[in-house]
Amino acid sequence: MNNKNRVCPVEIAGSLDNKIRRWLQNPAKILKPFIKEGMTVLDVGCGPGFFTVAIAELVGRNGKVLAADLQEGMLQKLQQKIRGTEIEERIKLHKSEQNKIGITEKVDFILAFYMMHEVPNQENFISELKSFLNPGGLIFIVEPKFHVSKKAFEEMVKKVGSYGLTSIENPKLPLSRTVLLKN
Repeated sequence: MNNKNRVCPVEIAGSLDNKIRRWLQNPAKILKPFIKEGMTVLDVGCGPGFFTVAIAELVGRNGKVLAADLQEGMLQKLQQKIRGTEIEERIKLHKSEQNKIGITEKVDFILAFYMMHEVPNQENFISELKSFLNPGGLIFIVEPKFHVSKKAFEEMVKKVGSYGLTSIENPKLPLSRTVLLKN
């Protein structure tokens, strides 16, 4: 099966949220330079919420996190993780459709971490992301080096540029290819 038609199964969600990964890819440390208190942030392909919880802490009481995923099971794992916590009210869970994220709110920041390579139609996906990104808003795309070649990543960044998004930075992250885009 082609990687573009395969999403990470719910059954291995535990491997997406563990101490080793947290040590290699500390969510708060990675996102702190980009997310400010009061922002509305979309965590697209949120999985079990590895980054969602840190985002909710960074946006503070006046911010909001839209946690979107294709799989109801991933959203249920995230719901279990945040149930009864202070951050629960800041996080809105959203089940996406196969070919559409489907949110209606405008956002200041979008995180697409290790999921872009799973999107069959990246052009439609980028167009939709841009449609709900506020002017001056940021999209942070991070892809795993072990799934995405340098050439494929560069081609994706070039496609993204055709939608009027400007590449402003390539933050360094272990085992990853990154681009920070500005609307």
